[in-house]
This record gives sequence, structure tokens and C-alpha cells, in this order.
Amino acid sequence: MDAPHGPDPDPIPDPGIGPGPDSGPRQIPEGSPAATGAESRPTGPAGFGDFWRRTLAADVGRGDPSFVTVESSLRSIVVEDVTFAGFGGHPVKGWMLTPATGCPRGTVIQFLGNNTGRGLPEQWTLLPSAGYATFVMDNRGQTGPASVGDTPDPVGSGPQIIGRMTSGIAHPEEYYYRRLFTDAVCAVRAVRHHAAAGTATGTGTGTGTAADSAMGTASGSTVGPAPSAHRIFVAGGSQGGATALAVAGLCDDLAGVLVDVPLLCDIRSAVETATAGPYLEILDLLRTRRGNEDAVFEVLSFFDGKHFASRARIPALFSVGLLDPVCPAGSVQAAFAAYAGAEKTLCTYPYDGHEHGQWQHKRRHLEFLDHHTAGGTT
Repeated sequence: MDAPHGPDPDPIPDPGIGPGPDSGPRQIPEGSPAATGAESRPTGPAGFGDFWRRTLAADVGRGDPSFVTVESSLRSIVVEDVTFAGFGGHPVKGWMLTPATGCPRGTVIQFLGNNTGRGLPEQWTLLPSAGYATFVMDNRGQTGPASVGDTPDPVGSGPQIIGRMTSGIAHPEEYYYRRLFTDAVCAVRAVRHHAAAGTATGTGTGTGTAADSAMGTASGSTVGPAPSAHRIFVAGGSQGGATALAVAGLCDDLAGVLVDVPLLCDIRSAVETATAGPYLEILDLLRTRRGNEDAVFEVLSFFDGKHFASRARIPALFSVGLLDPVCPAGSVQAAFAAYAGAEKTLCTYPYDGHEHGQWQHKRRHLEFLDHHTAGGTT
């Protein structure tokens, strides 16, 4: 692909960092240009917006999701086994955990890191315990010893380095993360369909995708965004952070996004500076494709978190570890700088690596969610 980079002529419509005091990381001042996003314009390769509109128009809205209540020892939480149609109509698994009493303050859709799956419901009890419904989306074709997966990826690809960072990298249409990011947008639709999120009124459910807004049409039977769509948050770390950032740029009517040490941001720079983790898969591929570097990075540009960030305007909380060998700090900071939303904060952990604050940062998540649900219930 030879399309030049620069402001997207066909964009998708609205769907000084350092250590702080002993109490925690310092925030970007809200009035600064970096915080307001006033200088931000959509970026990316030519055709970025059209590529994602076509992708979502083809794959979002392929039938209603299934939520089946399962027995659990979690007495204060209702657990549901979820199946919904993702990219290509492929079935994708998930968990829905909802407080057993009262209405949830909102719903958090949790996207997962590399080589992990949805695991067991017992792994996801923090947010339901704090009053939030939690939807955990499985990663297609991924699993791991700490968090097992249940969703296959039936799509094959050409030669690749072991892992997913180079799977289907010859063409944007075949790249693995096109499927995963589309699954994630479909997950938003599934949550909007669910009663715990205050689902759409009438006879249909809205997909709420920016692609629908752009084309003036909807995928499937819709009546527009659900009344409580503003109470849906998306969240994730590493690969999950990349997925959450993509959804923030592709979906309308979300309440906020939690982006921790995201993968797939400022990709070329990250490949050149990472010393561990998935970026090394791309580095290994480039050693077998000498002379084709520009073509590889052109494909990857359709999945770069910087370009999704330049289209996202919902409130955002980012985190970065300045010693991160997996997702280098500069790549995360580049995505944060590109983020178009006026309300954004970057929590910087100067002596952390990929762990990015651990449980201290979980508290920051809860503070962010509490602030943006205004202390109320849906």
C-alpha cells in the first residue's frame, strides 16, 4: 500500500509528564493545550475512515447476543455466560457480571491483554463489588495459563512470526487486529442490548457505531443509542488498552475510556525501542522482509492507536510506566498527545515497567468511574 500519511480526508466522525508527590502520579493540567486537545486533528493513512466504516458496516449487528445466567458461588453477583456475533458473524464469548441487588452505576467493558482469555468469573469481581456491571470480552484465538480463552479464530493467514502481531500483516483487510477491534465494537452493541446497561427502548437495539452515523444507516434493526449509553465505559491494558482506544475512536455515546500502557501506538517508534514483548514479533518479521519495511508499517498504520486517539473525544484516563520494556513510554505518550478529547489524564509511574501502578492505579480507575457516573445509578 502506498497511500501517504496525514490528516484523513475521510475521517470517522464522532462516533510535561513526570512523577508527582508521594501520594501518586502527577496529572496533566486541565487547561494546558495537551489536556484540551485543542490542536488535535484526525490523523492516519489516506482511507483510514473509509476502511473502518466499511469494516463495521459489514460486521456490526449480525443478530442479538445471548446472555445465559450460570450458577456461581459469587452470592452478591449475577454471572452470565455471553455469546455474541463478532467479526464475520463469528461467535465470541464473554462474561457479564452484575451486582445482584440494585441498579449498576454503569457498565465497564473489559478488553484483555495478549495471550489471555476471559478466564473465570471469579477473576473479575472488583468492579461488580464497587457497583459496576462488568462485561469481559474474550480474545479470539488466544488463551493463557492464568486466564483461559474460549473463542476460536476461524480465519487463517499467510506466513507469520509466532504470535498475533504479524498475523495477516500483508493486507489491512487480513490483519488479526481488524477482527479483534471489530469484535470489540460488537461487544459494545451486546452490552447496549443487555438490561443491566439500560438497554434500548422499543423493539430494537442501537449499535452506536460511528460508521452508522457516518453513513446515515444502521446495522440491523435500531432505534438509536440506548438512553443509558452514556454510562458505558471501555477499559484495558496493553493489547486491551489498544482495543479500548480503538473502540473510543470508533464508537459514539460512551462515558469514558481507561487506557493502560497500550500496545499498537506510534508503532514504528515502538518497534524500534521495545526490548521485550509483542513488538519483537514485528522486528523479527522485518528481518525476513528486508526492503519491505514501509509496506509493513503502512498496513500497521490502519491499527495505530494514535489515529484512533485523534478521533476519540470521551473522557480518558491513561497510564504509562516510564521503564516499560514492552510498550515503550514514548509510544504511550504519543497516543495521549494525539487524544482529541478535552478531558484526559495521563498517570505517569516513573519507576514502573509494564505493571503501570498495579493496585494503586486500580484505585485511580475507581475514582475515574465514580466521577463520571456522578454518584448515581442507571
